[in-house]
Amino acid sequence: MLNKETELKLYYSISEVAEMFQVNESTLRFWEKEFPDLTPKKAGRGIRQYQQKDIDLLKLIHHLVKEEGMTIPGARQRLKVNKDNTDKKVEVIERLKQIRNEVAGMRDALDSFTYEQVEELKDSIL
Repeated sequence: MLNKETELKLYYSISEVAEMFQVNESTLRFWEKEFPDLTPKKAGRGIRQYQQKDIDLLKLIHHLVKEEGMTIPGARQRLKVNKDNTDKKVEVIERLKQIRNEVAGMRDALDSFTYEQVEELKDSIL
């Protein structure tokens, strides 16, 4: 979802954040009303500026609502009662997704070898 490059920015626009989470901007505005801890800065004319802390909270909200299928009140309660465990769970899931992508990349790289190339490599090693 997020990469190292985006972690260097201090502020993100609502459109950038919506793209990160693949949701509509209206969904982010709705979540802002429903989750009191989600408080992006508002610049002139109400333009939202999301900081890393907001994005971290949105990761949790997105996981609970979109991936686990929880209701908004259920997600709000989970974050209120058990935010640390939820945060750890989301981190583990993200790391597992990264590992799966790395393994898939290795598999694709290995699949690109032809039988002849494998035999040549084997001969050169032995």
